Amino acid sequence: MVEMKGKKVLVFGSGISGESAAGLLLREGAQVILYDGNEKLDAEEIEKKIRESLNGAASEQSSAAGAELRVVLGELPEGLLDEVSLTVMSPGVPTDLPVVDRMKEAGIPVWGEIELAYVLGKGDVLAITGTNGKTTTTALLGQIMQNWKESAFVVGNIGTPYTSIVLETKEDSVIVAEMSSFQLETVHTFRPKVSAILNITPDHLNRHHTMEAYIAAKERIAENQTERDACVLNYEDDVLREFGEKVSADVLYFSSRRKLKRGVYLDGTTIVCNVDEEIQVCDVSELQILGTHNHENAMAAAAMAYAYGTPMEVIRKTLKEFAGVEHRIEFVAEKGGVAYYNDSKGTNPDAAIRGIRAMNRPTVLIGGGYDKQSSYEEWIRAFDGKVKKLVLIGATREKIAETAERLGFTDIVMADTFEEAFEKCVEYARPGDAVLLSPACASWGMFKNYEERGDKFKELVKQL
Repeated sequence: MVEMKGKKVLVFGSGISGESAAGLLLREGAQVILYDGNEKLDAEEIEKKIRESLNGAASEQSSAAGAELRVVLGELPEGLLDEVSLTVMSPGVPTDLPVVDRMKEAGIPVWGEIELAYVLGKGDVLAITGTNGKTTTTALLGQIMQNWKESAFVVGNIGTPYTSIVLETKEDSVIVAEMSSFQLETVHTFRPKVSAILNITPDHLNRHHTMEAYIAAKERIAENQTERDACVLNYEDDVLREFGEKVSADVLYFSSRRKLKRGVYLDGTTIVCNVDEEIQVCDVSELQILGTHNHENAMAAAAMAYAYGTPMEVIRKTLKEFAGVEHRIEFVAEKGGVAYYNDSKGTNPDAAIRGIRAMNRPTVLIGGGYDKQSSYEEWIRAFDGKVKKLVLIGATREKIAETAERLGFTDIVMADTFEEAFEKCVEYARPGDAVLLSPACASWGMFKNYEERGDKFKELVKQL
């Protein structure tokens, strides 16, 4: 356990991760400077929020009562870095900022919120990353663990900061963590008992700049693992199959296309776990989650649970019970013979392709949003006669329209607002059609996050 009492720590970024990290550090007796470059934020409001969380969650922690908290906004004051002995970065803050370079040059360790939680927490970590499928796999594995273990937590990119549950963890706890590439950039000693990389396709290139840097960030999930740990990888992903040759951990593959000598695979419609012995897990018709990508998510969760020693009957029962994740190809309602699906979590082209493939009706599609420097060719090609009308919004709408027209898809309508886009979908959809929100882009600019975007869509459907 690393001693934080009396340490002066800079927490960089005031979002949910930053506030949670600051709260944990204060409860551990550290002196905290919470910094955010956005000078328009309200420093008093941020401090009040953190103090209130302290009073609620840790009134029994006497060290938190007198702990020192300072909130600094805007320009980083000269000399502030001379005061601190550790920086904890929020995942939303790029690690290639000049100020971060200055910290490293000054010899100040730069951790992420995940590293802080791992260092101060107890129990085993099962960690999942990948471009797509992370949230579904994390939620499913979390449910398996909660059905088996008395003390099980589901944290990370799925919405609950890891730091927020650290003080509740015990030696026999299991923490299921969804990890983004942003979070993995700032790990150092983080070592999951079981890790998984589900797939790797281009995403967040506006932040990582190159595909190589993005892949390297994802692969950090396994860098501290040893042969006593396990790493679950997708055999059908060329990058991951190659990565499997270099990993120190015991590698278990999963595959939806072929039988594996060792791993979890789809044999016809049966999920088979072939590790110590060949076990038929269940038929995919028994799952409540649809589509090949979800069968892969189920196989990855089963492989991770099995590698961790979970009894097969617990795995099997949970796979059959699991109803899926909100905002991921979520059926909302049928109105006037039109089925409405919320796939707001389709925030990149590859995820959105999965949304289209799951549709079994002519589809009116809402696309567009914040520009993450993605390429949209493969997404447009996946329309494949299914998409009858594409309604575009956001900063990427011209770029997507241009790509679609170049590839011969011209049934395109532009909308200035999300509400207008929805109205156009209702206008164009006929009984027997589907309306699908699966934008292939992030929500920023119009919404705070993809959840808010999905909630707005569901609200509009319910008003019909």
